[in-house]
Amino acid sequence: MHIFYGKASLIDYLKSIKTVQSTIGFVPTMGALHQGHLALMQKSLLENENTVVSIFVNPTQFNNPEDLAKYPRTLEEDVKKLTALNPNIILYAPSVEDIYDGKPLSQSFDFDGLENQMEGKFRPGHFNGVGTIVKRLFEIVEPTNAYFGEKDFQQLQIVKKMVVKNHLQVNVIGCPIYRESNNLAMSSRNERLSTEERDEAAIIYKTLTAAKEKFAANSTAIISEWVQKLFNKNTRFTLEYFVIADEATLLPSTRKNKNKKYRAFIAVLVNNIRLIDTISLN
Repeated sequence: MHIFYGKASLIDYLKSIKTVQSTIGFVPTMGALHQGHLALMQKSLLENENTVVSIFVNPTQFNNPEDLAKYPRTLEEDVKKLTALNPNIILYAPSVEDIYDGKPLSQSFDFDGLENQMEGKFRPGHFNGVGTIVKRLFEIVEPTNAYFGEKDFQQLQIVKKMVVKNHLQVNVIGCPIYRESNNLAMSSRNERLSTEERDEAAIIYKTLTAAKEKFAANSTAIISEWVQKLFNKNTRFTLEYFVIADEATLLPSTRKNKNKKYRAFIAVLVNNIRLIDTISLN
């Protein structure tokens, strides 16, 4: 398996294998790989001649130092999973120095307001960090196609916006959410949950599916109030937000329009661990 720790050697290698017809698929990750990540890679392997995976815990997208410090780092295990999936995967596992040249600072981006909703409200500067690292990785890898999971749907829309605004030649592809046996959305953060917390986190998806059932006959305000009351009774999980939003603009919706697509977004805290999820409503 080809593993690169520096961008210069990766760029040289990619130039050596590139042809006029060949395509590069790219899956950026922060490691602690799970089946959801591997599904993105499988799609890339099917659709491209070459697949690059990056593993990099990006400091500029963490507004909580404790979350950054505790984020799981399992490079050795990740390499085993990648090798088992396909030894032809090209892995880029850079240092902060290699990515940021000694200055781990975010650029400022204008995402046309997408950055001000949901995650943006609760994680100041988060999406500038996301935009910064994804733009740098795209410039290094120069992928034809890049694959992102829909669990981070707001991030997916932000990356698409960043690509358009910066005139980058990459096709951004959203892929379905992979779920655990109790329908908890797969996430590297799940590794920090206790067995009991992981089991009880099934409430997140149950809440989303119930909201979807209620959506046709109820207003967004009624559904949001129901969700808030549900979590007010729960002693283990704290609701950070529940929002029903226009899928294109991510603006919270007060009135439903039959010509628009809507999505419910949720973020909860358990033992200071943030879990997010989303579901299409119509």
